[in-house]
Amino acid sequence: MSLQSLLATFAAVAVCVAAQPSTAAAQGAVQAEAEAAARPGLKRRVAVGRFTNSTPYGRLLLSPGQADPVATQAGDMLVNALVASDHFFVFERSDLTALNAERVLSEADGQALSGVDALLLGSVTQLGRRNEGKQGFLNSQRRQAVNATVEIRLVDVRTGRVFFTASGAGEATTETGEVAGFGSRAGYDSTLNDRAISAAIADTMTNIVNQLQQRAWFTDILRVSGSTVYVSGGPSQGLRAGDRFHVETPGETVVSGQSGLPITLPGSRVAQIEITGFFGDSAETEGATARVVQGELPQNISGLRVTEIRP
Repeated sequence: MSLQSLLATFAAVAVCVAAQPSTAAAQGAVQAEAEAAARPGLKRRVAVGRFTNSTPYGRLLLSPGQADPVATQAGDMLVNALVASDHFFVFERSDLTALNAERVLSEADGQALSGVDALLLGSVTQLGRRNEGKQGFLNSQRRQAVNATVEIRLVDVRTGRVFFTASGAGEATTETGEVAGFGSRAGYDSTLNDRAISAAIADTMTNIVNQLQQRAWFTDILRVSGSTVYVSGGPSQGLRAGDRFHVETPGETVVSGQSGLPITLPGSRVAQIEITGFFGDSAETEGATARVVQGELPQNISGLRVTEIRP
Protein backbone atom coordinates (compact mmCIF):
# COMPACT_ATOMS: atom_id res chain seq x y z
CA MET A 1 0.00 0.00 0.00
CA SER A 2 1.37 3.40 -0.92
CA LEU A 3 1.92 6.13 1.64
CA GLN A 4 -0.86 8.17 0.05
CA SER A 5 -3.38 5.33 0.38
CA LEU A 6 -2.33 4.70 3.99
CA LEU A 7 -2.87 8.36 4.89
CA ALA A 8 -6.27 8.33 3.21
CA THR A 9 -7.29 5.26 5.24
CA PHE A 10 -6.22 6.91 8.52
CA ALA A 11 -8.17 10.06 7.59
CA ALA A 12 -11.35 8.05 6.91
CA VAL A 13 -11.04 6.24 10.23
CA ALA A 14 -10.53 9.54 12.03
CA VAL A 15 -13.66 10.99 10.43
CA CYS A 16 -15.71 7.94 11.45
CA VAL A 17 -14.44 8.12 15.05
CA ALA A 18 -15.18 11.84 15.22
CA ALA A 19 -18.68 11.26 13.87
CA GLN A 20 -19.46 8.65 16.55
CA PRO A 21 -20.90 10.21 19.72
CA SER A 22 -19.34 9.37 23.04
CA THR A 23 -20.97 6.17 24.30
CA ALA A 24 -20.59 7.24 27.93
CA ALA A 25 -22.06 10.67 27.22
CA ALA A 26 -24.99 9.17 25.32
CA GLN A 27 -25.71 6.68 28.09
CA GLY A 28 -25.48 9.45 30.67
CA ALA A 29 -27.96 11.59 28.75
CA VAL A 30 -30.40 8.70 28.43
CA GLN A 31 -30.08 7.87 32.13
CA ALA A 32 -30.62 11.51 33.16
CA GLU A 33 -33.71 11.71 30.95
CA ALA A 34 -35.07 8.46 32.40
CA GLU A 35 -34.49 9.66 35.97
CA ALA A 36 -36.23 12.95 35.23
CA ALA A 37 -39.21 11.12 33.76
CA ALA A 38 -39.39 8.67 36.67
CA ARG A 39 -39.06 11.33 39.34
CA PRO A 40 -42.33 11.93 41.22
CA GLY A 41 -43.77 15.42 41.27
CA LEU A 42 -44.10 17.67 44.28
CA LYS A 43 -46.57 16.30 46.78
CA ARG A 44 -49.59 18.46 47.52
CA ARG A 45 -50.53 19.00 51.15
CA VAL A 46 -54.11 17.96 51.79
CA ALA A 47 -56.22 17.72 54.92
CA VAL A 48 -59.03 15.19 55.33
CA GLY A 49 -61.89 16.75 57.25
CA ARG A 50 -65.22 15.33 58.29
CA PHE A 51 -66.72 12.33 56.53
CA THR A 52 -70.44 11.75 57.01
CA ASN A 53 -72.87 8.89 56.46
CA SER A 54 -75.90 10.26 54.61
CA THR A 55 -77.57 6.85 54.35
CA PRO A 56 -79.91 5.32 56.95
CA TYR A 57 -77.63 2.29 57.24
CA GLY A 58 -76.48 1.78 60.84
CA ARG A 59 -77.59 5.20 62.05
CA LEU A 60 -80.72 4.03 63.84
CA LEU A 61 -78.65 2.00 66.31
CA LEU A 62 -76.38 4.90 67.30
CA SER A 63 -76.65 6.58 70.69
CA PRO A 64 -76.70 10.40 70.87
CA GLY A 65 -73.16 11.70 70.38
CA GLN A 66 -71.81 8.33 69.26
CA ALA A 67 -69.53 8.40 66.22
CA ASP A 68 -70.92 6.80 63.09
CA PRO A 69 -68.69 3.78 62.34
CA VAL A 70 -69.49 3.90 58.61
CA ALA A 71 -68.40 7.54 58.35
CA THR A 72 -65.30 6.95 60.48
CA GLN A 73 -64.27 3.96 58.43
CA ALA A 74 -64.85 5.79 55.14
CA GLY A 75 -62.65 8.67 56.34
CA ASP A 76 -59.89 6.25 57.30
CA MET A 77 -60.12 4.57 53.90
CA LEU A 78 -59.81 7.94 52.15
CA VAL A 79 -56.69 8.79 54.17
CA ASN A 80 -55.16 5.40 53.34
CA ALA A 81 -55.95 5.81 49.64
CA LEU A 82 -54.37 9.29 49.53
CA VAL A 83 -51.22 8.10 51.30
CA ALA A 84 -50.96 4.97 49.13
CA SER A 85 -51.15 7.08 45.95
CA ASP A 86 -47.81 8.70 46.95
CA HIS A 87 -49.01 12.03 45.53
CA PHE A 88 -49.96 13.73 48.79
CA PHE A 89 -48.68 14.80 52.19
CA VAL A 90 -51.79 14.08 54.28
CA PHE A 91 -53.06 15.81 57.41
CA GLU A 92 -56.17 14.78 59.32
CA ARG A 93 -58.67 17.34 60.51
CA SER A 94 -61.88 16.29 62.21
CA ASP A 95 -63.82 19.38 61.19
CA LEU A 96 -63.59 22.88 59.74
CA THR A 97 -63.51 24.44 63.23
CA ALA A 98 -59.76 24.01 63.67
CA LEU A 99 -59.15 25.27 60.14
CA ASN A 100 -61.24 28.39 60.70
CA ALA A 101 -59.47 29.03 64.02
CA GLU A 102 -56.11 28.74 62.26
CA ARG A 103 -57.27 31.16 59.57
CA VAL A 104 -58.31 33.74 62.21
CA LEU A 105 -54.94 33.46 63.93
CA SER A 106 -53.10 33.75 60.64
CA GLU A 107 -55.05 36.81 59.58
CA ALA A 108 -54.42 38.40 62.98
CA ASP A 109 -50.70 37.97 62.34
CA GLY A 110 -51.08 39.48 58.88
CA GLN A 111 -50.23 36.23 57.14
CA ALA A 112 -52.27 34.16 54.71
CA LEU A 113 -53.21 30.61 55.64
CA SER A 114 -50.70 28.27 54.00
CA GLY A 115 -51.22 25.05 55.89
CA VAL A 116 -52.65 22.89 53.12
CA ASP A 117 -53.41 23.11 49.41
CA ALA A 118 -56.93 21.73 49.80
CA LEU A 119 -59.35 20.32 52.35
CA LEU A 120 -61.21 17.10 51.46
CA LEU A 121 -64.73 16.55 52.79
CA GLY A 122 -66.79 13.49 51.97
CA SER A 123 -69.94 11.53 52.55
CA VAL A 124 -71.34 8.07 51.90
CA THR A 125 -74.50 8.82 49.92
CA GLN A 126 -75.59 5.28 49.04
CA LEU A 127 -75.11 1.93 50.73
CA GLY A 128 -77.46 -0.83 49.63
CA ARG A 129 -77.51 -4.60 49.95
CA ARG A 130 -79.34 -7.13 47.83
CA ASN A 131 -79.65 -10.92 47.92
CA GLU A 132 -80.13 -13.01 44.82
CA GLY A 133 -80.63 -16.77 44.65
CA LYS A 134 -81.59 -19.71 42.47
CA GLN A 135 -83.17 -22.92 43.78
CA GLY A 136 -82.90 -26.19 41.83
CA PHE A 137 -83.87 -29.83 42.44
CA LEU A 138 -80.57 -30.77 44.10
CA ASN A 139 -78.67 -27.49 44.15
CA SER A 140 -79.04 -23.88 45.20
CA GLN A 141 -76.99 -20.73 44.76
CA ARG A 142 -77.07 -17.49 46.68
CA ARG A 143 -75.36 -14.22 45.85
CA GLN A 144 -74.98 -11.19 48.13
CA ALA A 145 -74.05 -7.80 46.70
CA VAL A 146 -73.45 -4.37 48.25
CA ASN A 147 -73.37 -1.13 46.25
CA ALA A 148 -71.83 2.04 47.66
CA THR A 149 -71.52 5.61 46.40
CA VAL A 150 -69.30 8.29 47.93
CA GLU A 151 -69.09 12.02 47.21
CA ILE A 152 -65.84 13.89 47.87
CA ARG A 153 -65.52 17.69 47.80
CA LEU A 154 -62.30 19.69 47.48
CA VAL A 155 -62.34 22.98 49.38
CA ASP A 156 -59.98 25.93 48.91
CA VAL A 157 -58.88 26.70 52.48
CA ARG A 158 -58.19 30.35 51.69
CA THR A 159 -61.69 31.11 50.45
CA GLY A 160 -63.79 28.24 51.83
CA ARG A 161 -65.12 27.61 48.31
CA VAL A 162 -65.75 24.12 46.96
CA PHE A 163 -63.81 24.06 43.68
CA PHE A 164 -64.28 20.40 42.70
CA THR A 165 -66.52 17.44 43.47
CA ALA A 166 -65.95 13.79 42.65
CA SER A 167 -68.37 10.87 42.84
CA GLY A 168 -67.35 7.24 42.97
CA ALA A 169 -69.28 3.96 42.95
CA GLY A 170 -68.21 0.51 44.06
CA GLU A 171 -69.65 -2.96 44.40
CA ALA A 172 -68.66 -6.05 46.37
CA THR A 173 -70.19 -9.49 46.01
CA THR A 174 -69.97 -12.98 47.45
CA GLU A 175 -71.49 -16.24 46.24
CA THR A 176 -72.22 -19.54 47.96
CA GLY A 177 -73.93 -22.74 46.86
CA GLU A 178 -75.13 -26.17 47.84
CA VAL A 179 -75.33 -29.42 45.85
CA ALA A 180 -77.41 -32.27 47.30
CA GLY A 181 -77.12 -30.73 50.75
CA PHE A 182 -73.36 -30.29 50.58
CA GLY A 183 -71.67 -26.91 50.45
CA SER A 184 -72.04 -23.66 52.35
CA ARG A 185 -74.98 -21.49 53.23
CA ALA A 186 -74.82 -17.73 52.65
CA GLY A 187 -74.75 -15.90 55.96
CA TYR A 188 -74.53 -12.16 56.54
CA ASP A 189 -71.11 -10.93 55.29
CA SER A 190 -70.33 -7.62 56.99
CA THR A 191 -67.07 -7.19 55.06
CA LEU A 192 -69.04 -6.48 51.88
CA ASN A 193 -69.86 -2.98 53.16
CA ASP A 194 -66.19 -2.23 53.74
CA ARG A 195 -65.14 -3.55 50.35
CA ALA A 196 -67.87 -1.64 48.51
CA ILE A 197 -66.98 1.68 50.19
CA SER A 198 -63.28 1.08 49.56
CA ALA A 199 -64.00 0.43 45.87
CA ALA A 200 -66.11 3.59 45.64
CA ILE A 201 -63.30 5.70 47.14
CA ALA A 202 -60.77 4.14 44.78
CA ASP A 203 -63.09 5.09 41.91
CA THR A 204 -62.66 8.80 42.80
CA MET A 205 -58.88 8.82 43.22
CA THR A 206 -57.90 9.42 39.58
CA ASN A 207 -60.09 12.52 39.35
CA ILE A 208 -58.85 13.84 42.69
CA VAL A 209 -55.17 13.35 41.80
CA ASN A 210 -55.60 15.01 38.40
CA GLN A 211 -57.51 17.97 39.84
CA LEU A 212 -55.06 18.68 42.65
CA GLN A 213 -52.02 18.35 40.40
CA GLN A 214 -53.43 21.13 38.21
CA ARG A 215 -53.00 23.52 41.14
CA ALA A 216 -49.46 24.86 41.46
CA TRP A 217 -47.49 23.63 44.47
CA PHE A 218 -46.56 26.39 46.90
CA THR A 219 -45.03 27.01 50.31
CA ASP A 220 -43.98 29.94 52.48
CA ILE A 221 -40.72 31.60 53.50
CA LEU A 222 -39.93 31.11 57.18
CA ARG A 223 -37.00 33.49 57.52
CA VAL A 224 -34.18 35.17 55.63
CA SER A 225 -30.76 35.29 57.32
CA GLY A 226 -28.03 36.91 55.26
CA SER A 227 -27.93 35.07 51.94
CA THR A 228 -29.82 32.02 53.29
CA VAL A 229 -33.56 31.66 52.72
CA TYR A 230 -35.47 29.21 54.95
CA VAL A 231 -38.70 27.72 53.53
CA SER A 232 -41.24 25.16 54.69
CA GLY A 233 -41.14 21.66 53.19
CA GLY A 234 -38.52 19.07 52.43
CA PRO A 235 -37.85 15.66 50.88
CA SER A 236 -41.16 14.18 52.09
CA GLN A 237 -42.94 16.62 49.78
CA GLY A 238 -40.67 15.84 46.85
CA LEU A 239 -38.13 18.66 47.18
CA ARG A 240 -34.53 18.02 46.11
CA ALA A 241 -31.33 20.02 46.28
CA GLY A 242 -30.97 22.05 43.10
CA ASP A 243 -34.73 22.55 42.57
CA ARG A 244 -35.67 26.11 41.65
CA PHE A 245 -38.83 28.02 42.56
CA HIS A 246 -40.43 31.41 41.94
CA VAL A 247 -41.01 33.82 44.81
CA GLU A 248 -44.18 35.88 44.47
CA THR A 249 -45.71 38.72 46.42
CA PRO A 250 -49.23 38.14 47.78
CA GLY A 251 -51.97 39.25 45.42
CA GLU A 252 -54.65 41.65 46.58
CA THR A 253 -57.95 40.05 47.59
CA VAL A 254 -61.06 41.77 46.25
CA VAL A 255 -64.74 40.89 46.49
CA SER A 256 -66.45 40.12 43.19
CA GLY A 257 -69.57 42.16 42.56
CA GLN A 258 -70.92 39.34 40.41
CA SER A 259 -70.60 36.43 42.85
CA GLY A 260 -69.98 38.16 46.15
CA LEU A 261 -66.98 35.89 46.71
CA PRO A 262 -63.41 37.00 47.47
CA ILE A 263 -61.02 36.70 44.52
CA THR A 264 -57.25 36.87 44.94
CA LEU A 265 -55.48 38.72 42.16
CA PRO A 266 -52.17 37.33 40.85
CA GLY A 267 -49.06 38.41 42.73
CA SER A 268 -45.80 39.65 41.21
CA ARG A 269 -42.69 37.52 40.80
CA VAL A 270 -39.78 39.17 42.56
CA ALA A 271 -37.11 36.45 42.71
CA GLN A 272 -36.10 32.90 41.97
CA ILE A 273 -34.49 30.64 44.60
CA GLU A 274 -32.58 27.34 44.48
CA ILE A 275 -32.79 24.67 47.18
CA THR A 276 -29.41 24.01 48.82
CA GLY A 277 -30.16 21.75 51.80
CA PHE A 278 -32.68 20.50 54.35
CA PHE A 279 -33.30 20.47 58.10
CA GLY A 280 -35.86 19.11 60.56
CA ASP A 281 -36.43 15.92 62.56
CA SER A 282 -39.68 14.70 60.99
CA ALA A 283 -41.85 15.08 57.92
CA GLU A 284 -44.09 17.54 59.80
CA THR A 285 -41.22 19.80 60.92
CA GLU A 286 -38.87 19.62 57.97
CA GLY A 287 -37.72 22.67 56.06
CA ALA A 288 -35.26 23.63 53.36
CA THR A 289 -32.50 26.19 52.91
CA ALA A 290 -32.17 28.07 49.63
CA ARG A 291 -30.27 30.89 47.94
CA VAL A 292 -31.48 33.64 45.65
CA VAL A 293 -30.33 33.03 42.06
CA GLN A 294 -32.38 35.70 40.33
CA GLY A 295 -34.05 38.93 41.41
CA GLU A 296 -34.17 40.24 44.98
CA LEU A 297 -36.31 39.58 48.04
CA PRO A 298 -38.05 42.55 49.66
CA GLN A 299 -37.30 43.58 53.23
CA ASN A 300 -40.75 42.49 54.39
CA ILE A 301 -41.17 38.78 53.59
CA SER A 302 -44.62 38.50 55.17
CA GLY A 303 -47.04 36.80 52.79
CA LEU A 304 -44.45 35.87 50.17
CA ARG A 305 -45.24 32.61 48.37
CA VAL A 306 -42.75 30.14 46.96
CA THR A 307 -44.29 28.47 43.90
CA GLU A 308 -43.15 25.77 41.53
CA ILE A 309 -41.88 26.70 38.08
CA ARG A 310 -44.32 25.21 35.59
CA PRO A 311 -43.93 24.97 31.81
